[in-house]
Amino acid sequence: MHQLTLTELAKKLRAKEFSVTELTRSLLSRIDASQPTLNAFITVTAESALAQAKAADGQFAAGSAGPLTGLPLAHKDIFCTQGVKTSCGSKMLDNFVSPYDATVVEKLNAAGMVTLGKTNMDEFAMGSSNETSFYGPVRNPWDVKLVPGGSSGGSAAAVAARIAPIATATDTGGSIRQPASLCGVTGIKPTYGRVSRYGMIAFASSLDQGGLISQSAEDAALVLQAMAGFDPRDSTSVDAPVPNYVETLNSPLAGLRIGLIKEFFEKGLDANVEKLIRDALRVYEKLGATLVEVKLPALPLSVPTYYVVAPAECSSNLARFDGVRYGYRAKDPKDLMDLYKRSRGEGFGAEVKRRIMTGTYVLSAGYYDAYYLKAQRVRQLINQDFKRAFAEVDVLIGPTAPDVAFAIGSKSSDPIQMYLNDIYTIGANLAGVPALSIPCGFVRDLPVGLQICGAHFAEAKLLNVAHAYQKETDWHRRIPAAFNAEKLS
Repeated sequence: MHQLTLTELAKKLRAKEFSVTELTRSLLSRIDASQPTLNAFITVTAESALAQAKAADGQFAAGSAGPLTGLPLAHKDIFCTQGVKTSCGSKMLDNFVSPYDATVVEKLNAAGMVTLGKTNMDEFAMGSSNETSFYGPVRNPWDVKLVPGGSSGGSAAAVAARIAPIATATDTGGSIRQPASLCGVTGIKPTYGRVSRYGMIAFASSLDQGGLISQSAEDAALVLQAMAGFDPRDSTSVDAPVPNYVETLNSPLAGLRIGLIKEFFEKGLDANVEKLIRDALRVYEKLGATLVEVKLPALPLSVPTYYVVAPAECSSNLARFDGVRYGYRAKDPKDLMDLYKRSRGEGFGAEVKRRIMTGTYVLSAGYYDAYYLKAQRVRQLINQDFKRAFAEVDVLIGPTAPDVAFAIGSKSSDPIQMYLNDIYTIGANLAGVPALSIPCGFVRDLPVGLQICGAHFAEAKLLNVAHAYQKETDWHRRIPAAFNAEKLS
């Protein structure tokens, strides 16, 4: 069962080749066996998963099952889940049990999906390697000495190891696409505002976007259909029609205009990774697409711009964690100020503190104009670059990350090197456009990701373009050897 995609599992369940309960038990067993090696989950909800599976089996027996009924998934631990711990990978929320479901969780529960548990992540989604989690690092299934990418590394590792067929994830500067690239799976970040952020713990509110990590674009289309749409409880949610992502998956690509971002291929890109990207472009040319070089001159400024805007917003968002209302509280405080200081000092990890301090500095009187205001102006230039590009081409294609997965601990002491790992993904977040990553080959036996970026609300086009490539190749079907047995030991 573990080798089947979500779409294939749906067909098998409908054909009654196995029950939802049998499928759920199999995956729970794989999660249990892989946890000491991968550390992909923070919480496993076995009891409620089996109850959901039993209810789904009842729906199949009654003939009332929908397209997602009984299909298992995992949620990144940044989404609030009623009655289940929602830690956001932090000691600060280690004792927080949410009293309500995030809209995304609510929608997928209503569709009949079975929640296996909550996946591990960088603390408050801050990191590019999944090493900042309070619960320890997640390991890459292709080589457990390497990182899976961050901050949705738990979701990416779970899907790559086939211990969950699909998982929710979030992307603030590349946190869906970069781990998808490093783990050899498919990851989609929709347009900002396409998927509700209600109940998704905020890091940088103008950049955060919920999405999915899956085995294929076809699987992502199936579940995104249920996740997307307007939510009146989220003031940034966009009230725009959601097209049928599944129906347009097989549209022909003849006449497609693909833009190659000149700045992506100038320096810093591993030569072997570049070769695979250019090999993938030849596949698209055979399918009828034409290639056009485009320039996005402000794009090289995206990393410094992001590291002003994101910390500024995080310093504001994380001010609510003060030890008073919920979350971690320091023991035996001397007074109120001591309670604040020690609760935040003991509850947050080093990377979160670094970003809070940076954000507080750039927002402070005397420095606001020099840093924050200037960064917002550059952000507008980057947004205009993307708009000009999409006036000429249908999609932009390039690398997702400059290289393959790196060793755990190898960049921990150098935050700048760690931040540069998101150099190709941050621009899409600053502009609010959708983007996805799909596997396109291997370098040194490790997966490489191909990034496809589109205009606002072009998710259907992105999924169509990705699916066309995945019909021509089998990179997305590859499974790490250590996890390719039905029963893991």
